[in-house]
Amino acid sequence: MDPRSEVVIRQKDYLKGRVLLINAPADHMINDLNDDCTASFWSWNYADHQAQLNLNAEAFFSVEYPAQTFDQAVIFVPKSKELLNYILHVVVSHFQIGQSIFLVGEKKGGVERAAKQLQAFGKCLKLDSARHCQFWQLILEKTEVLKPLEAWLKTYEVQVNDNLLKICALPGVFSQDHLDIGTKVLLPYLKEVKSGKIADFGCGAGIIGSYLAKLHSSNMIHALDVDAFALASTKMTFKVNGIPDQQLVLQAVSGLDDAPFELDAIVSNPPFHQGIHTDYDASEGLCKNAKRHLQASGELWIVANRFLNYPVLIDQSFGQSTVITDQQGFKVIYARAE
Repeated sequence: MDPRSEVVIRQKDYLKGRVLLINAPADHMINDLNDDCTASFWSWNYADHQAQLNLNAEAFFSVEYPAQTFDQAVIFVPKSKELLNYILHVVVSHFQIGQSIFLVGEKKGGVERAAKQLQAFGKCLKLDSARHCQFWQLILEKTEVLKPLEAWLKTYEVQVNDNLLKICALPGVFSQDHLDIGTKVLLPYLKEVKSGKIADFGCGAGIIGSYLAKLHSSNMIHALDVDAFALASTKMTFKVNGIPDQQLVLQAVSGLDDAPFELDAIVSNPPFHQGIHTDYDASEGLCKNAKRHLQASGELWIVANRFLNYPVLIDQSFGQSTVITDQQGFKVIYARAE
């Protein structure tokens, strides 16, 4: 069991009534809560959401607060400070004075910093410190008026060859306020990607997908991501760049297994973090299994840190791959399904 969940269980007597567990890990914590606590989940991680549904729990996958009433909330600290600001705001705006909001997180994950963000809303108490985690309680003394999701958006522009793209990114989305180096290295080569049905695996804010959509109006972009905030950001990026709705298919995925088949190309700057932890499962799965999602002569384009052994994994599946470029610490790798 996740150590954060263990700390929550240690203090489960504080949890009563309808309790919303926010950003909770995919484990069996709810089975150990008291009978007078009815727990629901709100997650923006699709893999966690699927695991929570498998527990037969009430579970919401969304960027916005569930349309329900809750007596308490437990926030599992996200990696992003901006995302925590957003989550705190929406919870506080739905709660009333005197209600309790709990915060749990790992010390190395910034829980002490996060606890300071609670102080703007009322009295804070540290209830527990164990398993390298902390558990805090906020007794609400101040509420806020809910701001629209768009108020949390950051935008910036990216010039790619002859195209100027406006990028929209919500809190917690990778590279929220600037173009990351890996994508920057990849972008000039995207004009060589085979046209047609294309998957942008780990779409983030939609930089890669929107550029591919702009290149050819016939391109159908399947934007795939585990994160609801990324999918919402991609939708906004497509809209602000005037790309027709029919060129975009948004799909929440747990990994490549959920991706469509018969693709002409898969393009990715793959993720390798799950919360604060490094996790190569999704990106390694992409390298190993991309070929079976491609048509004959379909293409894989991937950019990755040069120290990762992705060319070896791709070679094992495709037979061979080509390093198109190696610069600024990143490789662009190409492979073709035969």
